[in-house]
Amino acid sequence: MEHRTFGKTGLHVSLLGFGGSEIGYQGATAETVTKLLNAAIDAGLNVLDTAECYKNSEELIGAAVSHRRDDFHLFTKVGHEHGWGAGDDWSAQSIERTIERSLQRLRTDHVDLVQLHSCKASVIAQGEAIKALERAKAAGKTRFIGYSGDSDDAIAAIKTNAFDTLQTSVSIADQESIERVLPLAVERNMGVIAKRPIANAAWRDTKRPSGAYSETYWDRLTHLRYDFLNGWPERSLDETAAAKVSEIALRFTMTVPGVHTMIVGTTKPDRWAKNAAMIAKEELPKAEYDAIRAKWKQVARSDWVGQV
Repeated sequence: MEHRTFGKTGLHVSLLGFGGSEIGYQGATAETVTKLLNAAIDAGLNVLDTAECYKNSEELIGAAVSHRRDDFHLFTKVGHEHGWGAGDDWSAQSIERTIERSLQRLRTDHVDLVQLHSCKASVIAQGEAIKALERAKAAGKTRFIGYSGDSDDAIAAIKTNAFDTLQTSVSIADQESIERVLPLAVERNMGVIAKRPIANAAWRDTKRPSGAYSETYWDRLTHLRYDFLNGWPERSLDETAAAKVSEIALRFTMTVPGVHTMIVGTTKPDRWAKNAAMIAKEELPKAEYDAIRAKWKQVARSDWVGQV
């Protein structure tokens, strides 16, 4: 598994990381998560990304691999103390409570990264949330602090120069960040985490799926109609063809300048190894990468912004 230096943090992170939302939202069992994460770490994964609002994701990760704490970098997020959709809370008190609770759930005395989770530029400008993270860093509860978000809010976060890292959307169906956001992060030597690099594998559905991200990416791809989609969605892709699209998608994101690690979530114990095999090849050839970028520039509408 290829590793890259995570910007100014100096951490060496695996190119493919694990995103913890699915194991929480899809009700994965402790047995499944233990099998999945330990096998992935054995195979070279060293980035585990989760959040306090991904239901019991933190507890599952803590139970599964806390005994191997030195074998991976642990990232979490704050801002939704009572769960996603239950109301944001960016007060210092809430952030401090959430960090303490996350450490307990993850069964550790520190994480490697705490990120503000998709807060608005107005929240960032107030400064309270950033100061809360800085105090947690000074206290040794996190080694680094970051921002997770997209578009104008991500740009505002980057321009504060307060954050060590940025997590943002980058995929064949979500390319706004490539021109607008990532160059600013690169200038500041920030670590960059690409979220949803496989665009929710929207090409596995011939009919418009439900779920905000899947619907959005499905809609965009039906307009982009990349050659490698082989006539989709009018005709379904067999498993081999769908896997090939997934490979192109992952290799596209890993080729984007500035990206250090890509987080992909799954509840299937064998999925991480399959994804890792896809990116064992080199980055996309320049001609293929440029063709995908050119199609995006030709087709993308002004409202095709990064998906939070």
